[in-house]
Amino acid sequence: MTDERLTLRQAATRLGVSESAIRKRVERGTLRSDKGADGRRYVYLGTGADTVTDEGADASATGEPDALISELRAHNDTLREQLEAERQAHAEARRLLMAALERIPPQLEAPRESPETAAEPSEGAQPHPGTEGTQEAVQRPQGGTLRSLRRRLLGW
Repeated sequence: MTDERLTLRQAATRLGVSESAIRKRVERGTLRSDKGADGRRYVYLGTGADTVTDEGADASATGEPDALISELRAHNDTLREQLEAERQAHAEARRLLMAALERIPPQLEAPRESPETAAEPSEGAQPHPGTEGTQEAVQRPQGGTLRSLRRRLLGW
């Protein structure tokens, strides 16, 4: 059996693989090679070498992009399923939170004050030092209950 001296490109074409696959075979020592006087890498293929196929996965082989695309699509489908499951779990958590908030007893609601009584300090209250005469009346929401507050804060 005689060995034929070919460039990397010629060997890749002959074997039906990419040039990077040929380089890897040279690195692994499964193909004999040498550098020519012109600085190019040459490989030696026997006459029966054209029936050899690449055993390893080669990312630049012609049939590989379809496999990669289908794998990515399958991964995307998995991620979509996970996202939908998380959305359902989040909706259930919101539902449970709303049910728990509805059970809060009415005695825990904030007392209602009119704007006039809110602006007047209580009898025992003292103004903070250095702020005499500069305190303004604090505006509180009128007619606001705990439930309406929850609805505003949580968007329900």
